[in-house]
Amino acid sequence: MKYVLAIDQGTTSTRAILFDEALRVIAQAQEEFAQIYPNSGWVEHDPRDLWSTTAGTCRGVIERANIAAADVVSIGITNQRETTIVWDRTTGEPIHNAIVWQDRRTSDFCQELRDAGHSDMFADRTGLLIDPYFSATKLKWILDNVEGAREKAQSGQLLFGTVDTFLIWKITGGKSHVTDATNAARTMLYDIRKGRWSQTICELFEIPMQMLPQVKDSADDFGHSRPDLFGKPIPISGVAGDQQAATIGQACFEPGMLKATYGTGCFALLNTGDTPVKSKNRLLTTIAYQLDGKPTYALEGSIFIAGAVVQWLRDGLKIIRDASETQPLALGADDKQSVVMVPAFTGLGAPYWNPECRGAVFGLTRNSGPNELARAALESVGYQTRDLLDAMRADWREDTPNSVLRVDGGMSASDWAMQFLADIIDAPVHRPRVLETTALGVAWLAGMKVGVMPGQEEFANQWELDHQFHSQMAEDERARKYANWRRAVKATLEY
Repeated sequence: MKYVLAIDQGTTSTRAILFDEALRVIAQAQEEFAQIYPNSGWVEHDPRDLWSTTAGTCRGVIERANIAAADVVSIGITNQRETTIVWDRTTGEPIHNAIVWQDRRTSDFCQELRDAGHSDMFADRTGLLIDPYFSATKLKWILDNVEGAREKAQSGQLLFGTVDTFLIWKITGGKSHVTDATNAARTMLYDIRKGRWSQTICELFEIPMQMLPQVKDSADDFGHSRPDLFGKPIPISGVAGDQQAATIGQACFEPGMLKATYGTGCFALLNTGDTPVKSKNRLLTTIAYQLDGKPTYALEGSIFIAGAVVQWLRDGLKIIRDASETQPLALGADDKQSVVMVPAFTGLGAPYWNPECRGAVFGLTRNSGPNELARAALESVGYQTRDLLDAMRADWREDTPNSVLRVDGGMSASDWAMQFLADIIDAPVHRPRVLETTALGVAWLAGMKVGVMPGQEEFANQWELDHQFHSQMAEDERARKYANWRRAVKATLEY
């Protein structure tokens, strides 16, 4: 039996998952690491933590599975996107902490770019909105604020990468400075139509292009692990940003297919095929995956608060002790009450993109309590998802019937939340048997590249349904509830 090692480097922890040739999970290991908050709105990671937890979990999962490293035929890497690292080419040491995708320190600079009229240029070339979320302004900040950084970068001493690039550099012992198209597309430096780094944008930010990694397909030769790491060199053959890896793991290979991943936030992607669709509704145009030199594009929308609203019920309000308690509470809510929660704790994501507004609850009465709040919290995720899907359909094909939504992530395990989701979007919701779709997607890329896993069509046919949810809500009730949500959002944005 041959195995593929999938590295899933996330925002709060690193996981290593071992898959066999039949795409079954054999073993996994996980380690959390510290979150660093130097100032309000700033979020950092120590890159050494990212590397040590990666190396530790990889060795740990091989030991736990009780196999030889010689049986691991390929490595795949999926990662938190947009997080930015700069390191010394010679020593391999980072010159600053990683600036995490959540970090907002470059908000003022982004506003200056918008005020200067650059929004259309960025949207046309990168598919992205000008926002601190993406890597480019984080990289500029490091070059501007770390002593000597810009001079070293101009002389070729420094390298830039998202987390995948940094991990590949470490795993290969500094032999590979590479990334894949899905991660490059999240930097705000990459021209997704021409398939190359944008010289115009790099000059605008004064970023030396020699800092940037080579961009490869999502299934490609990214180098080999250094021999001392696992006892033998293992090829790295698959790389994709986490949301794109989940799209692949959900086998969303046909134009029109949709997936939504529910973690702390929610990310929805709509496959638009070989056409990059420019959004009129403040969605992102991105690369879903790239195989054999051919990019497949997607529209993406993000919700900042999904599973995090349940964490707030637990840690903030302390009305539950475990996420599983929200379902019985929601079932016990008073149907006569119309409590609506807008969980804008850190602003609202797509299609509103307002980072300044804050959360609100509407419709409270003297009889409102934990049941109603729990139901409103779960419903808020469904409402926000409908906002995204309506915007996607308007951007792509308005006459397209409501297609199936494939879901994954922690909150997708809640039958109540998924049934409400199907009700409010008026479309089938399909939950797969394997919820580890992010790791599965990148494991398939890596295994397919080295010939131990099936091709794209066979992989798609192996996708297995766990449960399907169909809309059971009357149209007038759906319209009433969604209208209440839209009024609540409008009031929140105007507050």
